[in-house]
Amino acid sequence: MAPMPEVHHHRSTTKVAHKPFKSRHATKGLIKELTKGKIDRHERGSRKTPHQQIMSKLDRRNQAKQLRQIKHQENAKATSVFAGKNGAPRIVAVVPLCEDCDAVDAIRKLNQSVHNNVELPAEGPWRVRVERFSQSLIYVPAKMDLVAAMNACRIADFIVFLLSSKQEAGEEAEQLIRAIEGQGISNVVTMVQNLDSIQPAKKQPQVVGSLKSYINHFFPTQDKVHSLDSDRECANVIRSLCTTTPKGVVWREDRSWMLIENVQWTKTVEEPQDQAGVVLTGVVRGKGLKANRLVQVGDWGHFQIKKIVDATLPTAKKRKADEMTVDIEDGSSEVLEAPDHDQDDLDELAPYEETMGDVDEPLISEAPSERKGVLLDDHHYYSGEDESMPPPPKKLPKGTSSYQAAWFLGEMSDSYSSDDDQGHIDEEGDLSMEPSSLPQDEPIMTNAPEPTETTPSEYPQSEAFNDPSPADEAHDLEVYRSSRKTAADEDLEFPDEIELHPSTLARERLSRYRGLRSLKSSPWDITEDRPHEPQDYDRLFRIPDYKSARKRAINEAIVGGIPPGRRVSIHLRDVPSSLHHTHRPTPSNPLTLFSLLRHEHKRTVINTTITLPSTSPSPLASKSPLLIQIGPRRFLIHPLFSELSNTPNDVHKYLRFLHPGQTAVASFIAPLTWSSSTPVLYFTVPPSSSQTTTITTTTSPGLLATGSLLPPSPTRVLAKRIILTGHIYKIHKKLVTVR
Repeated sequence: MAPMPEVHHHRSTTKVAHKPFKSRHATKGLIKELTKGKIDRHERGSRKTPHQQIMSKLDRRNQAKQLRQIKHQENAKATSVFAGKNGAPRIVAVVPLCEDCDAVDAIRKLNQSVHNNVELPAEGPWRVRVERFSQSLIYVPAKMDLVAAMNACRIADFIVFLLSSKQEAGEEAEQLIRAIEGQGISNVVTMVQNLDSIQPAKKQPQVVGSLKSYINHFFPTQDKVHSLDSDRECANVIRSLCTTTPKGVVWREDRSWMLIENVQWTKTVEEPQDQAGVVLTGVVRGKGLKANRLVQVGDWGHFQIKKIVDATLPTAKKRKADEMTVDIEDGSSEVLEAPDHDQDDLDELAPYEETMGDVDEPLISEAPSERKGVLLDDHHYYSGEDESMPPPPKKLPKGTSSYQAAWFLGEMSDSYSSDDDQGHIDEEGDLSMEPSSLPQDEPIMTNAPEPTETTPSEYPQSEAFNDPSPADEAHDLEVYRSSRKTAADEDLEFPDEIELHPSTLARERLSRYRGLRSLKSSPWDITEDRPHEPQDYDRLFRIPDYKSARKRAINEAIVGGIPPGRRVSIHLRDVPSSLHHTHRPTPSNPLTLFSLLRHEHKRTVINTTITLPSTSPSPLASKSPLLIQIGPRRFLIHPLFSELSNTPNDVHKYLRFLHPGQTAVASFIAPLTWSSSTPVLYFTVPPSSSQTTTITTTTSPGLLATGSLLPPSPTRVLAKRIILTGHIYKIHKKLVTVR
C-alpha cells in the first residue's frame, strides 16, 4: 500500500484576537466607570520589594474575605433603615408621562398583583404593607405637572414612569424628565399601560421596543419596560421595589429629611394671633435629625423646632392565654430631643454694628477728582499738571530754533520778542490759557463761515455741509434706531459697545468707569464702590475659608440627633396661620421636611453656574426675574451674569445677555447652601408669581436652564466693559481728542 501523501492542515480558526486599546491617561470618570465600585487591592505608587509583592494563597483568601465583609456591611447599613416591622417605608413616586396615563389605576394594579386590596385614603400618603416581603411602601401618585412631580420625586426612593401604548410622549414629558433628572434621581422603573389594547398581539413587542428606545435616551440602564396588564410583571416590579437597595441622592443624604404623613395645627394662648404651632409626623431619613437646627417645610419656609416626640406606630401582640391581639404603644409621648442654647436663630443678616462718624466719610480714593486726564490703574495719565500741559512760552528772538531756545535761561526782554501764538502772560507772570487751552476743552465750531479760496487748490472741492435742525436730527435718529436689530442681537454682533444719546455728556455718562490695563490682573480697590453698595450689604454672611467651613458644617450633621428610620412628631413654633388653608398637602403633592445645616438660613452673595441650552428660542438678559431651585428650596431672583473665569484680582466681565449655548456665572443674594453637589435649576416666572417667592401647582413654570453651585463671594467684582468708537478730532502730542 502506497504511503498517504502529507496534507498541510490549517489551524481550526482564523479568528485573531486583537489586543485591547490600553490608555495610560484615562479620566477619573472613565476609571470610576470601569472599576464599577471595586476596591483596588494594590496601592498605587507604593514601592514594594519582590518578596512583599508575592502574596501567599492564604493571604489572598483573607483579603477577598475582608472585601466581602466590607461590602456586606455597607449593604446591611444601607438597608437597615427598612428592616423590621417598624422600619421606614420605601417611598415610590408614580409619574405619568402621557395624558391618558392614570397613576391611581397603576397603583391599584400593583397592589392586586400581590393580593393586597387595600382602599387608598383620600388624604395623606398611601401607605401599604407587603407581607410577602415584610416591607412597607408609600405611593405618591404625581400628576403631569412640573412642580407636583418634582416635589414627589425629590423624596422618592423609586420612581415609576408610566408610558402609554397609544399616545406618544411629547415635549412636556421630555421637559418633565429633564427637570426630575436635574434635581437628582434614584432608582427608575418604567411601565406601560393598556398594552393589551394593541391588536393584533404580534404588534405589542414592537410597541414595547419603541418605548424602550425612548426611555433609554434618558436612562440607558433601563433594560425592560414592564406591562401593567400582566400580573406576573407587576409582581416582579413589587419584588424589585421591596428588595432593591435604593441608590439615593447625594445632596439629599447629606442632611436629615422626611415625608410628612400627618399635619396637626395647635393653638396656645402665648402665641400671637396670626401664628400657631404645627405638629408634623413622619419617619426620619438621611442623617440624624437635630432639634437645634432649622427645618425647611416644603415651600412654607424655615422654622425652629420646639421639641421632637416619639411617634412609633402601635404593634399588635398576641397573648398565649386567650389568643387575643393587644395594641401596645411604645413611648408615644416621650420627648426624644429638645433644643438648647445652641439652637439657630431666624436672623438672616448679621447684627447691625454702630460705626464712628468719620468712617462713613468718603476715603481719599473715593473723593471726586478735579484733575483732568485719564485714570488708568489708579494713576492719572495726561493730567493737567503733568507733561501734557504746554510749558510757559519764552520771549525769544525771531528765527530761534528749539535747539537754540534750550540755551536761553529765564526771560529775554528785548525788542525781538514775539507773542505770536504763545499765549498771554499777565502782570503777575502767570500764563493765561484762556485763548487756547487743552485740545479736549476746545469748543467744536459747527457754524463756522466757509473759507474762501483766492488761489487754485490742489484738493478737490469739498461737499457742502448740511446742518439739519434739531427736530430733523431727532427724526433721523429714530428712523435709524427702528431699522436696527434688537439689543440682544446687537450685543452678540457688537459686544461691549454702547450708544450715547446726543443730549448726554460722555463725561457724566461714563463718570464711574475707569481704565484698566488688564481686566484679569489690574488691581481693583473695592472700597471705592462702598457708596454704591445696596442697603445692609455689609451685614451679609461672609466666609473667610469656605472649604474648611463647609467641611465642618457637613461633618457636624453626621454625628448625633434622632437616628434615621424612627417615626417621630416634630413640634414647630411661630408658623403663620395663613398656611393652614393655602398650603394643604394632598396625595399628589405631598409635604416634605428638610433639615438645614448650620448657617444655611443666612443670606449671602450666591454664585452659581448657568447653562442656557442651545435650543432656547431667545437669549436671557441680566436682571431678568427667574425662579431658582437649590436643593429643597426655591427663590425668586434677579441675577447678574458674568463670565466664568478664574482671575487673581476677582474681577469678572459683566454680561448684558446670556445667549443660547453659553455658560456663565449668575450672582444674586439668597440663603447659603453648603453642599457643592446640590443641583441648581432655573425656571421661567409665571405671570401670577412675579411678586411672590414660591411656585405652586396652579402657577407651573417651565424649565429654562441648569447649573451648579460655586463658593459664595461678596467681594466678587462684576465690571462692565465698554468700547467707545468715534472719529479723531484733534491730536495734541500724546493726547487724542475723539468725537
